[in-house]
Amino acid sequence: MAHKRGGWPVRTVYCAPAQEKRKQTIMKSDSGISIVIPTCNEENCIDETLQKLLAITVNYSNVEIIVADASTDRTAEIVSDYPVKLCRPEKGRSRQMNAGAQLAEHRTLYFLHADTLPPERFIDDILEAVENGKKAGCFQMQFDDPHPIMGLYGWFTRVPLSICRGGDQSLFISKDLFCTIGGFDENMLVMEDIDIIQRIERQSSFHILDSHVVTSARKYHKNGILRLQAIFGTIHLMYALGYDQKTMLRYYQESIES
Repeated sequence: MAHKRGGWPVRTVYCAPAQEKRKQTIMKSDSGISIVIPTCNEENCIDETLQKLLAITVNYSNVEIIVADASTDRTAEIVSDYPVKLCRPEKGRSRQMNAGAQLAEHRTLYFLHADTLPPERFIDDILEAVENGKKAGCFQMQFDDPHPIMGLYGWFTRVPLSICRGGDQSLFISKDLFCTIGGFDENMLVMEDIDIIQRIERQSSFHILDSHVVTSARKYHKNGILRLQAIFGTIHLMYALGYDQKTMLRYYQESIES
């Protein structure tokens, strides 16, 4: 449904339940990038992110932005002020990202967190990578905090090990490959980003691009720079040891202040 709010033409889209979506065929076009942003109560940062993205993509005709929102705050209201697609799937990052992918019109998907800003040339970087045969990958990462330990954490995102990966680095993937591996696993309550990269690597190479996204250090400020990294390391270990999702989610929720 198209409407106007705040002078911007906006398209709000109904997202079918997961069982219906599996019966649908994902739209496909010959070129371009569909940016998918899952949001849950991101009213404090989504405005800046959309302004940044629209400023970068304004001269591209083959780029669209899709926000898959499961918020209870004003996130959806803020998003509706911008020329982006907005859908309202059930809460769950995997479920939300799959819902956004269902609406995507272009052959390359780019999943981006609401509190992460991509580099100025991210469209060109991704298109160049795709043209060179790279089917999936991510950017390196920096935090919006000059603390040397935060800089060290960011430095390690160039290392090709799964423990150095995370959703904050964003993810580009061809729609064909995304469909082949079945998208994000909606049974994953945590570690969905690591899970999909592992499944990508069974089918294709995974590439770390030279440029950096900049992500918020807000959780580190709330939870402690060293303490939060130790918690993340513990979750990675639990995942590697085969802990069930509910146990890992409970540990995450009890240990981390959002």
